Amino acid sequence: MRPELERLQRIELHLLGSPRPAQANEWVVQQLLDAELEVDTEAQQRVYQGIYVAGRRQLRRELEAIHEQLYQPRPGRWRQLTDGGLRAIITGWRKLRRAH
Repeated sequence: MRPELERLQRIELHLLGSPRPAQANEWVVQQLLDAELEVDTEAQQRVYQGIYVAGRRQLRRELEAIHEQLYQPRPGRWRQLTDGGLRAIITGWRKLRRAH
């Protein structure tokens, strides 16, 4: 694997994994030896936070769309319901009129 990818993998393991005390100590030593490691780790953590926020926004949009489909009246639906009801009333009224 390329060194850049190995470095990213180490950072991800540190951020996402639950390091054992020995690994935590090793990480501190690596940060002391490599000045860029802390900067890269913070950048990767900001990327994860951005992905998390973007995922929450997407989920919120999906839930709002579901809510709208379930609870908002559809255009024309009210008219269809009332037209159908009016037709039934008129048909019933005509039948009553013919019967008398």
